[in-house]
Amino acid sequence: MAQEFEKHKIRLIASYLPQFQPIKENDEWWGKGFTEWTNVGKAKPLFKNHYQPRVPADLGYYDLRLPEVRLEQAKMARKYGIEGFCYWHYWFGDGKRILEKTFDEVLQSQEPDYPFCLAWANETWSGVWHGLKNQILIEQKYLGIEDYKRHFYSVLPAFLDKRYIRITNKPIFMLYRPLDFHDVQTFISLWQDLAQENGLDGIYFIGQITNPLNRQAVMDKGFDAVNPVRLTEYLRLKKSKLDRALRRIRGSLNVHSYEDVYPYFTTEEDLDHNCIPTIIPNWDHSPRSNKRAFIITDSNPQLFSLHVREVLKNISSKPDDLKVAFIKSWNEWGEGNYLEPDLVHGLGYLEALEREVTAINSKILWRA
Repeated sequence: MAQEFEKHKIRLIASYLPQFQPIKENDEWWGKGFTEWTNVGKAKPLFKNHYQPRVPADLGYYDLRLPEVRLEQAKMARKYGIEGFCYWHYWFGDGKRILEKTFDEVLQSQEPDYPFCLAWANETWSGVWHGLKNQILIEQKYLGIEDYKRHFYSVLPAFLDKRYIRITNKPIFMLYRPLDFHDVQTFISLWQDLAQENGLDGIYFIGQITNPLNRQAVMDKGFDAVNPVRLTEYLRLKKSKLDRALRRIRGSLNVHSYEDVYPYFTTEEDLDHNCIPTIIPNWDHSPRSNKRAFIITDSNPQLFSLHVREVLKNISSKPDDLKVAFIKSWNEWGEGNYLEPDLVHGLGYLEALEREVTAINSKILWRA
């Protein structure tokens, strides 16, 4: 019975940010010792009852250079029903990588023994959000066939790792900005060929989208699925005079309640086999961008539970391999979307997630 339960269960993958360790580039741009905690710790409330700064609880202000931290994160995520982490991966062309140390150590040390996959954050890094106007910090480049091959072989050891998360026996690889990469069809075709030459069934390519109108354009490029992040869908469909008035009062801040916006995070499109939905616990970009921020207020584990329930219901009838949802995110503290415990809610979000996963898995098993 246990094996049958494992076979049919919901698959949740949490995005994982590796920027909780010092690197030389951030030292040069922002000052010695900068990490994501620098933004998180200096955040201030921008209006009445604005929940800032956010303070981590159980795991503290951790340093990802420590393997003990990574083990504790994996242990916690597994306990509350998350299948694995999707590590953000940075490749700017010609072998230029950044923030690679965390994942490289996970791969090479074989610890933690916890599933993972990769998402390529294929965008230029700019200082625009941090007062450097349009200064380019690192440019994202697409340098053609030879560079695509070099990129493939740099991640092949991960694809071959027994922990790598697969769909239809193909390693998952997500692109953050699929339509920014104008040669992406060539890239996908080449990687599919290289995957088969190296003993894989292929690659399961996922394109992340924030505009639902881009879905078909992404699929036409050769992707296997899209991952919609409908963070601003509420604004597109329901923007009101009250929203505009509040924004005038608060300057350029874009503030909305979680109760209003979370119903728009999932739609009937998520029933489609080639659509992998996103679970969003909250959003508050103000630690990084101050008064240019998009802010969701008053999220709590109870409302989050309702959101999770709707997403899991939509994916529960799919084939086993496709009962997948991404969580945005495990530890994006600077964007206010995280599941790790904080001083206000503690383990509340993780416990809500576990309850909903347990409930839907029981229903799936009963149907099976």
